[in-house]
This record gives sequence, structure tokens and C-alpha cells, in this order.
Amino acid sequence: MATKQVAKRAEPPIHSAPTIRIVVADDHPVVRFGVKNMLMNEAGFEVVGEAEDGDVAITQVLELEPDILLLDLQMPRLPGLEAMRAIMSRSPRVKIILLTSTISTQQIIEALQIGARGIVLKDSVAGDLSQSLRAVLSGDYWIGGERVVNLLKALHELMQKAAAVPEKKTYGLTPRELEVVTCIVEGCSNKDIAKQYTISEETVKRHLSNIFDKTGVSTRLELALFAISHKLVDPNA
Repeated sequence: MATKQVAKRAEPPIHSAPTIRIVVADDHPVVRFGVKNMLMNEAGFEVVGEAEDGDVAITQVLELEPDILLLDLQMPRLPGLEAMRAIMSRSPRVKIILLTSTISTQQIIEALQIGARGIVLKDSVAGDLSQSLRAVLSGDYWIGGERVVNLLKALHELMQKAAAVPEKKTYGLTPRELEVVTCIVEGCSNKDIAKQYTISEETVKRHLSNIFDKTGVSTRLELALFAISHKLVDPNA
């Protein structure tokens, strides 16, 4: 008597969610390493590229076509906002989240108007990065540590805040450059500044060169006078 064979029912194919491809652009290797490590522990995310300055960030996005670009606001060679303008004009599909140590309300407004989908403070990366990525991927925005659904309402509120509280003009100086300016006003030498902030004297010279370019002065004395007259330093500090 022949044994009847029962045909096995074919199992339906398993469709896994597509991997979200990310480029991390930050001039500090430690930040890039830290962000990569965080994303390694998040299912569905893959860092496909890294960039150490704004120009490389543009190249990486155009070549790799990632889903998300994590972009440092303060980048050498080409600042984050300028890099973002170039990217949005040539690769508008990519969603950009700005990473920054500090940002003014005016810069937030400008970034959102250019096309940023999120702003994450570096101090909050550990807690906010995953949530900001998921918010942006779902079509929302991430501003000030919160998911934002209505961008127009958020922009309106930001503009009201900016109008109500005029922000101190800093001439594009970074927080570290402002610290160097304060030291110059106090009469510190390059060696003193290097020791205070645990950086090399070459780095101090580079900061000073950038400060001179941004403020239009050419000597330490001119810089000190400029800083005092334009209230770049706190006289009560």
C-alpha cells in the first residue's frame, strides 16, 4: 500500500523592514564614534558614511544617498547651514538632523526654513537621538527635545520668541571662540589659553585666526576693544 505524501505548505516570505541608512558628519572623531555606537544598538539603523567637514558631507550624501544625514552645525571648511543649503538643492530627499552644542533661535528658524527636519543638542544625544530619528522618519520634526507635527505653528512661535528677546550678536563666533575672546580681554597669552582649555597653542592660534577673520580685526588689542564695545564679553564675569 503506497504511503500518501502530504505536500508541505510553503511558508510566506518574511519581509523585514528596510535598513535606515545614515551618514554622520561631525569634525570630532569622538562624536562620530559615539553616535555610531549608539546606532549600532538600535535595530534597523546603519551608518553608511562619515564626514569630517561640510564639503565631505555634501560628497557623501550625493554619492551614498542616505535616508538621514546627522550634520554638525559648526563644521570646518563649510559650516553646517551652508552645507545643508547645498545638499537640499541637489538631494532634497535626504532628511537632515542638525547636531549642535549650542544654537540660537534665529539659527533654528533659518535651519528649518532651509529644510532641516530636526535639531538635537549634543548634550542630549544619548536620550534624544533615537526618538528624533523615529520622529523624522515618520514625517514629523524634532525641535527642542520634542516631536513637532505642525511646523508652521512651531515656526510662528519661534519667530515670536526671537522678536520678543533680541539675541546678542556674536558675529558667527563659536562658544569656544567666545571663550578665547574673553581670555584675550583678560590679557591671557596663547600659552595661558591653551593651558586653561587643555588645547594646544596651535589650536589657540587657529581660533584667533578665525576670530580675526570674523570680526575684521588684526591685532589682540583691536580684538579686546572690539569685544568690549560690541559686548562680546560679560563685564561682570
